[in-house]
Amino acid sequence: MSGAEATARYGTATTAALALIAALAPILGALADYTAKKKRLLGGFMGLGVAATACLFFVGNGDWLLGAVLFAAANIGASGSFVFYDALLPHVARKEELDRVATAGFALGYLGGGLLLAVNLAWIQKPGWFGLAGADPTLPTRLAFVSVALWWLGFSIPLLRTVEEPPRQLDPGEDPTEKALGVAFRRLWDTFREIRTYRHAFLFLLAFLLFNDGIQTIIRFATVYGTEIGIGQGALIGAILMVQFVGIPFAVLFGKLAERIGPKPAIYLGLGVYCVISVLGFFMESALHFFALAALVGTVQGGTQALSRSLFASMIPRHKSGEFFGFFSVLVKAASIFGPMVFTLFVSFTGSSRNAILAVAAFFVVGGGVLTLVDVEEGRRVADAEEERARRAAEAG
Repeated sequence: MSGAEATARYGTATTAALALIAALAPILGALADYTAKKKRLLGGFMGLGVAATACLFFVGNGDWLLGAVLFAAANIGASGSFVFYDALLPHVARKEELDRVATAGFALGYLGGGLLLAVNLAWIQKPGWFGLAGADPTLPTRLAFVSVALWWLGFSIPLLRTVEEPPRQLDPGEDPTEKALGVAFRRLWDTFREIRTYRHAFLFLLAFLLFNDGIQTIIRFATVYGTEIGIGQGALIGAILMVQFVGIPFAVLFGKLAERIGPKPAIYLGLGVYCVISVLGFFMESALHFFALAALVGTVQGGTQALSRSLFASMIPRHKSGEFFGFFSVLVKAASIFGPMVFTLFVSFTGSSRNAILAVAAFFVVGGGVLTLVDVEEGRRVADAEEERARRAAEAG
């Protein structure tokens, strides 16, 4: 199988899995708000992702179809759980804390992911240190999938045990005995009808769709692109490891920067760096170049994504966080669909990923342009007014 063919199959599996979650996310989010079951749904998708990741242990050389199916299932589990994980953000942090909590969460995520990746890299590169000398050459890599599954499960338990489920809050006129699915669909319809009310939140979603297309494409195709141009597995994994540890201080710094200049200007800074990354990626030739670009990615990846979530969370009413983060998830998944789709098409037509990586810069430029139309303060005012209206209706009812 050629490198370009493998890239195309990877892109197809990614697109199929994330398209399914994109279709389900808004209705699942509205359902979680009405039934107050965000944590239960998070746990269910997490379980699917953990099981699929662990089962990747059984994928051997040539088992590309089994690998694609399990990879898609793991993506569904991870992406589905993030809908409800993100929806908990406005319930665990006050509005003035959102940027700091979101960026601190990304920093801790980088720390945990980096530590596990360091161990995985060690036993893949030096299997003899772990008693794996003379074993099947694929065994260390396959064991890494099992370790990821256990790590994911273990660090999900504190959230499921200690974070309180946000209380159920009915919209005015809702009957608590109605069928949950019917209410969820009606809430979605009402939100679509009220889209002008939340104009700036939805404008931000459009901007996020565009620039997150570029971010997700770089995340998902960096190692595939590196493999295609001849960079070895050890260098690729080492560069990814470096991203994790570079990302820790820079995610925190982005949170502090947002406190000084606001989250929107800080996001602009991140998008500018991503444009530079796309252009430099076109000229990449060696492992040294790959490490340099990975370092640049580490400076902006966590901060840009964390501030996008916290900025959106500040412009939505908290009692509809599941529903709105369902829409947010659709845009995350659409970015994971359209970006890889465009990348895959460029690869298919040109036979190389160089032009594709350069084209990614357009997503950052256009997304940043739409972001200029977002009035953050007006969006926050509308969200606060809706929360107050819902509170008074609940007290009167």
